[in-house]
Amino acid sequence: MELKKVIISGGGTGGHIFPAIAIANALKDISPGTEILFVGAKGKMEMEKVPAAGYNIVGLDIRGLQRGLSLSNLSIPFRLIKAIWQARKIINKFKPQAIVGVGGYASAAVAYVGAKSGIPVLVQEQNSYPGKTNRFLSKYASRICVAYPDMERFFPASKIVFTGNPVRKEIEHLLPDTKQGLDFFKLDSSKPVLLVFGGSQGAKALNEGVENALAAWNEKNIQVLWQTGNSFYQRASELVSNAAYDNVYVYEFIREMNYAYAAADLVVARAGAITISELQVAGKASVLVPLPTAAENHQYKNAEQLSKRNAALILSNDDCPEKLGQMVLELIDDKNALHALETRVKQMAAFDAAKTIVSEIIAIAK
Repeated sequence: MELKKVIISGGGTGGHIFPAIAIANALKDISPGTEILFVGAKGKMEMEKVPAAGYNIVGLDIRGLQRGLSLSNLSIPFRLIKAIWQARKIINKFKPQAIVGVGGYASAAVAYVGAKSGIPVLVQEQNSYPGKTNRFLSKYASRICVAYPDMERFFPASKIVFTGNPVRKEIEHLLPDTKQGLDFFKLDSSKPVLLVFGGSQGAKALNEGVENALAAWNEKNIQVLWQTGNSFYQRASELVSNAAYDNVYVYEFIREMNYAYAAADLVVARAGAITISELQVAGKASVLVPLPTAAENHQYKNAEQLSKRNAALILSNDDCPEKLGQMVLELIDDKNALHALETRVKQMAAFDAAKTIVSEIIAIAK
């Protein structure tokens, strides 16, 4: 069945936006004639990222609660009413056969209005602990696609389909072999490789942990691919240059993450849903440092799903600056421990998630 029109709604963070774009790409592969319209929130990053990926997007006048006491919170009920009115107008004009909600406040308005209008709704939940939007939408959705087991705690079991999270093609299916990864970064195959990244903006605790550990790691000939983010990049570059650390390679941002994963023996990262899904399909041993300010502590809960299966180690944000160095030293030379982590995390991987989600969209549209 070829779908004529589908709305994909949500955003606010890369963890919502990039899976949404991956779903759209898979939908275009499977049903090339489908017209896709994204609906996001004005002023949020989806308004830039979605057009860059080649899709049309319209924005709703909606925003979430601000932390602490804020006068802007008083306007939320009025904004919500306006967003629902805008969503109804968009849906009536576009006439989609199905609506996909990926999380975020825009998703709540669009999927709710769509469901009330009799349009089938699919919700995609990236995390092991769902956000408020998707918990609210679960009663209106026809399908709920999840990336972790035991989600019956939050959603009706009859609606749940385990699909995993959509992951970039170059990581899921085109991951280079180890030699290609080492060659790309001009690394020595006789020395272990550590990859550290905290997302595109970097992560203060991770960067401080690396800074404190560099001398010890350099002494042990550990090669470090260090993605610092913008705010720490100059400091890290000067540190490495002044100390003449030949084994440390500093990047503000690594675009070729497929080569970085391929080269790495061990990864240190945050515990966002998409990062964890990439580690699973790439089969990489990891130390996860959950972001403590993530909504409803969902990053810790994501990491916990791996750690309780002995598929990753967790290090708290507070402990990271002082303890990361020794933790890496103890693990990176232990080939048996690394292999065990790789095996267990790979067992948790769900491949072709985007295609599976598209098959569910087609099924509910029928």
